[in-house]
Amino acid sequence: MKDFLKFTLASIIGCLVVLLVLFFMTAGIIASLSKEKTVQVASQSILEIKLNYPVSDRTPMAPVPFFSGDLIMPVGLNDILKNIEKAEKDTRISGIFLNISMLQAGMATTTEIRNALEKFKKSGKFIYAYSERYTQKAYYLASVADKIFLNPMGSLEFKGLNAQVMFYKNLLEKVEVEVQIIRPEGNKYKSAVEPFFLDQMSPASREQTEKYITAIWGSMLEEISLARQLTTDELNKMADELTGLDAERALQANLVDELYYIDQVYDALDEATGKTPDGKITSILLAKYRKTTIADKKPYTADKIAVIYASGNIVDGKADETTVGSADFIKAIRKARMDDQIKAVVLRVNSPGGSVVASDVILREMRLLKNAKPVIASYGDVAASGGYYISCFADTIVAMPNSITGSIGIFGLFPNMKGLLNNKTGITTDQVSTNTNSGFPDVFNPLNDFEMHELQRNVTDGYHNFTALVAEGRGMQQEEVDRIGQGRVWAGKDAITLGLVDVFGGLNEAIRIAALAANLENYKIRELPDLKDPFEQVMDMISGNPSEELLQNVLGMHYSWFSILKNIETLEGIQARMPYEIIIH
Repeated sequence: MKDFLKFTLASIIGCLVVLLVLFFMTAGIIASLSKEKTVQVASQSILEIKLNYPVSDRTPMAPVPFFSGDLIMPVGLNDILKNIEKAEKDTRISGIFLNISMLQAGMATTTEIRNALEKFKKSGKFIYAYSERYTQKAYYLASVADKIFLNPMGSLEFKGLNAQVMFYKNLLEKVEVEVQIIRPEGNKYKSAVEPFFLDQMSPASREQTEKYITAIWGSMLEEISLARQLTTDELNKMADELTGLDAERALQANLVDELYYIDQVYDALDEATGKTPDGKITSILLAKYRKTTIADKKPYTADKIAVIYASGNIVDGKADETTVGSADFIKAIRKARMDDQIKAVVLRVNSPGGSVVASDVILREMRLLKNAKPVIASYGDVAASGGYYISCFADTIVAMPNSITGSIGIFGLFPNMKGLLNNKTGITTDQVSTNTNSGFPDVFNPLNDFEMHELQRNVTDGYHNFTALVAEGRGMQQEEVDRIGQGRVWAGKDAITLGLVDVFGGLNEAIRIAALAANLENYKIRELPDLKDPFEQVMDMISGNPSEELLQNVLGMHYSWFSILKNIETLEGIQARMPYEIIIH
């Protein structure tokens, strides 16, 4: 009885604690929402852009106020572009200050932001950039500025591109795990499986990787060359000699304009706005500026263009905010199809692919959507394999020259952990079956010849279906798709000449094309799928499922390695996904 009372009392206290936490969390949310005010912008203000957080395609829902603390409030690409355009028209904004160093954005995303800044400059307003240490990607973005400032003791990373692949072969051999691989004959470029049985790139994989990173580097050099009045040969020489590592050498090479401390930068910004330097500037951060408004003279309209975001790995069923779950995603597509106020749709793809079944389920809904209204695909940093699969029937495919696309191919991975179980742990298994293949697939035994044959047939048929769909969607011959397919990855710069992409441009260009296709001059943007509200975030925290934004804030630049390990867990069944996790730096 004593123990019973003790445990009962402990349970009651535990429930009371949970209720109190929920009460204060809810109160914090309500208080935060009720206190939110429209941000005021002073005249002669400077829009300060930092981008020291992972830049996703879409601004996430604000984290729960009770837990937000000092967390960085990230702004997605959609709002970055929208607010640079707003600042261009805003008479209160005199210029933009790029206060950047560790830019955490993909190559195509960075280029979209850079293009928006190029357009901003045409308004006659200035852009100044400063950093104590520019990473290469940050410098590429900063090169759009009228003036580039570097801390006198700082450095500038300018060295060329490097694509790194992680291989697991030796680790698997040590733990006696055999990965049984099934891929179509001739898919020599579908190298997603290589890390499981090789310890370095195959010649085909090296060939395709060199091709697309050379194309991406070439695009970067062209834009930096134009902005800094340097030839591409001069820039390549500086990259080879690591000229930017020394601030004085970077200045002499014209990679930067001045070696300034931050107070000197503030003085230069004041002078640019016509104010007397006083050691401080009137600035507004991008996260706050997005809450401001300027007069909109457009008449009211109910017409909308939907932007549906397909960001992350494509998986079966439900998913979180960093993956494309077929069950949730097709609901968003149906919502766009059934809504009469939505006149056109932009499918924004930033995905390396994933499950073949999930991709096919999504494509079915996309084809139904296309029969109802115009569909434009917009490619971000990567739209490959399953990412290309779900979008190949779009009326127009828009990509950046450095978007990674293609990778038309599929594969299957089936682990055999018998050696690990028997030899490393001493565990054995036994079984009773009603039929010959009742235990298929069995991770504790190798595939037999019949099972391997059936899986090979399944994968071969799947690849044939993939190329047939792309041929139908793109108006090409299947043989032609197979020739440029076979799992090969292409940069957008090459994909456009192959017919995989139609035009160059970013998200705004895709929206413009969608508006033309629907004969719209005035419209609103409807973003799908709907994001989780703060109360849903609370429930996720209680269930022990923290948001990806929280993990990204905690892990920072190391999040990509966590993401790689997390994505390996989704490699179930037949996959249509990128050859490997690409980290370009």
